[in-house]
Amino acid sequence: MSIENENPENENLNPETNAAENQPVEETVASQNSETETESEHQETEVVEEDFSHYSLKEALDEMEKIVNKDDASSFSRRFNTLREQANHKLSDEIEDKKHEYLEQGNPEEHFEYHHPQASKLSALVNIFKEKQDKFHKQQEAEHQGNLQERLAIIERLKNLYTNSEPGTNLFKSIREIKEAWGNAGQVAKSEFKNLNNNYFHHLKMFNEMLDLNKEYLEQEFAHNLEKRQHIIQRAKELLDEKVVQKALNELQYLHKLWKEEAEPVAEEFREKTWEEFKEISNKIHERKSELIAVIETEQLENLEKKNKIIEELKTLSAPQNINHTYWQQAIKRVEEIRSEFLKLGAVPKKLSNQNWTDFKQSLRDFNTAKNDFYKNLKGSQIQNLEEKQALIKTAQDNMNSEDWDTVVPLFKKLQEDWKKIGHVPRSQANKVWDDFRDACNTFFKNYRDKNNATGDNWKENYKNKKALLEELKALSDEEGAVEKIETIKNSWNAIGKVPKDKLSINTEFNKTLREKLKLNKINEFDLKEENLTENQLTDKARKIKNQITDLESEVVQLENNLAFFNSPTRENPLLKDTYDKLDSKKEQLESLKVTLHNIIAGE
Repeated sequence: MSIENENPENENLNPETNAAENQPVEETVASQNSETETESEHQETEVVEEDFSHYSLKEALDEMEKIVNKDDASSFSRRFNTLREQANHKLSDEIEDKKHEYLEQGNPEEHFEYHHPQASKLSALVNIFKEKQDKFHKQQEAEHQGNLQERLAIIERLKNLYTNSEPGTNLFKSIREIKEAWGNAGQVAKSEFKNLNNNYFHHLKMFNEMLDLNKEYLEQEFAHNLEKRQHIIQRAKELLDEKVVQKALNELQYLHKLWKEEAEPVAEEFREKTWEEFKEISNKIHERKSELIAVIETEQLENLEKKNKIIEELKTLSAPQNINHTYWQQAIKRVEEIRSEFLKLGAVPKKLSNQNWTDFKQSLRDFNTAKNDFYKNLKGSQIQNLEEKQALIKTAQDNMNSEDWDTVVPLFKKLQEDWKKIGHVPRSQANKVWDDFRDACNTFFKNYRDKNNATGDNWKENYKNKKALLEELKALSDEEGAVEKIETIKNSWNAIGKVPKDKLSINTEFNKTLREKLKLNKINEFDLKEENLTENQLTDKARKIKNQITDLESEVVQLENNLAFFNSPTRENPLLKDTYDKLDSKKEQLESLKVTLHNIIAGE
């Protein structure tokens, strides 16, 4: 930024008025709006924006979290938005890498699905920051309204000073207090400022006219403003030795604002002299900005050279002389190291930044393609394993409805043993072949158990007894002792054998009613003290409890991982209260289920 050679104060002088004898104290202030617009063009300092392109996704999210946790988070809006763009950029790149690997494995694009583990944290931080901004803007609006009323009251005081002043009033002290109050008053809405400012300076002009060009007051005002100018110049000289160039530029901008608002006017013989001195110091400080830019450019060129070396190394790793599993494992480790090194390096020249980043990403893709091509050749054995397992599935499905127990029971046991001996299959088929094989085995052994348990059951009588128990269960309420009655009914139900196949729906109806009554009495199904359970029923109950324990453990781990996203995940943090409450509830339920499972296994 260059400083104009003309002192903006000179534009406000009235050529028809002798400044030493007749000029009113605040004659120039009435035109200060136009002066402010002119001079602000010379005093505005460009702020060098901080570069976050070298930040990793985690570093960007951590920095965003620090901003969110600040009391004055809204004042870091530009920094937060830049970090958010960087995080979105990194997130998109990593998802794109996952998609590229997925497609390289021969999978169809429309089936690609990937949820990045950091996406939730990014979304949460953005939402919290928006809430803080909304709160800040509401507070600011209220402050602006209060400041407006305060400034209107100051204007009214100024108006009364020259219209209704009492004899003996110290006008100099009074106008100084009014000007100080106006300078200390807070900001108002932009829509109100222009009219408010014009109104203030209009009455200030009227006050000066009332003074009838009081020479003594004028001299005191000039002396006061000259003292302020000298303080500003002294502080500007100190900024010449400030090591942080950007800090010096920012404070210089503030000093120019003080010059305009609090250090004008002064006696004519000091106007040009003080302005030229201040301008000369300002130009020297701004010359240091070019030094800062030169240093930044040198650092960026060095970063570019380092990044280009990393890209060349990636290209070399993608085209090895000797290809084997050991090489690729070592190469994968090395790529992770240089990838991390690349991301930690600072910015490069802006005009080369996009191309440098594109070359890096392409080199990574070329490496992944070469690596994937090597491992695709290893999948031949997995295809053979898949064919062997499909043959076992075919045998199991052909015999799962057979009642030749002496022959088929040993057959299914052998099928299960053979299954364990076969190695891995392609990941995309692993779940399917296992589900098909398990379903066939479960169907056979269920038929086998049903056949063995059918002998001697009086099915029709069983149905009659179960019907009576169902009606008794339906009649229960949440009165005292209802839980014990539910346990008695459930134990009686367990002691009853099978019912006719066309009446099996009564079991579904009983279980549905049981869940409703348990919910009404606020008790978990697995907390019931059950008796008369067969070995199969105990095994089934234990299996269900194990599944629920597994699900709860996964939920507990997920909640604890969510808390780990925050630097200070304490219970006092209001954002985490619901998470801690949910975590405590899950852990309590988990311990209860583990006790129940232990009792079943111990036969208690």
